[in-house]
Amino acid sequence: MGKRGGKKNASSFFLRKFGSARRSELQPLMAVSPGEAAIVTPGVKGAKKKAGSRLWMQLDRTGKSEVTELDKNAIIRRASIPTRDLRILGPIFSHSSNIIAREKAMVINLEFIKAIVTAEEVLLLDPLCQEVVPFVEQLRQQIRLNSPSKVHDPIHDDVHFKENPSTEERWLRNEKDEEELPFEFQVLEVALEFVCSFLDSSVSDLERNAYPVLDDLAMNVSTKNLERVRSLKSNLTRLLARVQKVRDEIEHLLDDNEDMAQLYLTRKQIQNQQFEALMASAATNSIVLAPPHLARLNSNVRGSASFTSFPSEDNNVEDLEMLLEAYFMQLEGTRNKILSVREYIDDTEDYVNIQLDSHRNELIQLQLVIGIASFAIAINTLIAGLFAMNIPCELYEINHIFTPFVAGTSAGSFLIFLLVLAYARWKKLLGS
Repeated sequence: MGKRGGKKNASSFFLRKFGSARRSELQPLMAVSPGEAAIVTPGVKGAKKKAGSRLWMQLDRTGKSEVTELDKNAIIRRASIPTRDLRILGPIFSHSSNIIAREKAMVINLEFIKAIVTAEEVLLLDPLCQEVVPFVEQLRQQIRLNSPSKVHDPIHDDVHFKENPSTEERWLRNEKDEEELPFEFQVLEVALEFVCSFLDSSVSDLERNAYPVLDDLAMNVSTKNLERVRSLKSNLTRLLARVQKVRDEIEHLLDDNEDMAQLYLTRKQIQNQQFEALMASAATNSIVLAPPHLARLNSNVRGSASFTSFPSEDNNVEDLEMLLEAYFMQLEGTRNKILSVREYIDDTEDYVNIQLDSHRNELIQLQLVIGIASFAIAINTLIAGLFAMNIPCELYEINHIFTPFVAGTSAGSFLIFLLVLAYARWKKLLGS
């Protein structure tokens, strides 16, 4: 007993030593700093995805893209958005539609497009999904058309415009600004166009499949056709809800000019940078200049600040309003298509109900006729039953009385049937 116990203790000691050595070797390999985003290499065993990280694609205004895995903290630091905005992009609110403006970013949640847009880049969630890949290609193509080689630098142009405000430069600057949309509106336009086109194509497919199914139901009311129409109505209701959500979100933005003004991220960035540069220059000049020049400097600073604040442009949301109105009208047309299909379904159901009511009335009339006939036959059967009881009667002694008697009772029953049927027609209980 002592030997076996000693062997067991020695083996457990070596197992503990070996396990602690293996854990000490693996600890440096498993250590990951909290701020880093874990990159998962497909096809490599042992690669683990960091908890809370999701797949994002970063696409800047030059058209360069990069797919990485970022956690919530990295996204919040990069886009300067609150945590609740990431919940909007989560799976719980996957069927909602939101376009939210923040100080330095715009949160877009439209159908399967979930993105965070800043004045310099766009962060797209789950870019490798089957529905999102065409949107990524369309967005990349749109951004390349407005690449920085063709787009002016807003800060440099504003400084040059302030130093040399010639008439020709003002005209060229205004014309250039009218032709090009800011980066965030380019992304928003592509997202709205893609979502509206997707919803419109879905409605077109539903419309193309709906009319044959409804026509078959009108011609033949069967369980199979009723099941197809039920599935069609369910798909139509879900599609109408999706279109209505996007439409209501755009309508909400159109009703509030302040919310639309907050979506001008490039304008706010330019104003903040100009204000910071102006304050830095004012601080430098206040140190160098003598006290008699401070009053004149302060007046110049106030004049420059009033110039750079662009009070007339803060409430100028005409470009965004025209953009949103165009897609609002497109969604309104898509919604009208769905409503027309639903109206056709309602008309078909009314027609089917009329047919069923007509058949039901025919069955009731047939049941009434059969009931009248049964009443007439029941009288004849009553007479036959009475004579079958062997009651003493003189008719039993008359020869060849059976045939005239049966014929008479049958004729009487038939006459009763005709009288009751005529009464039912007179009361309009039966059709003509």
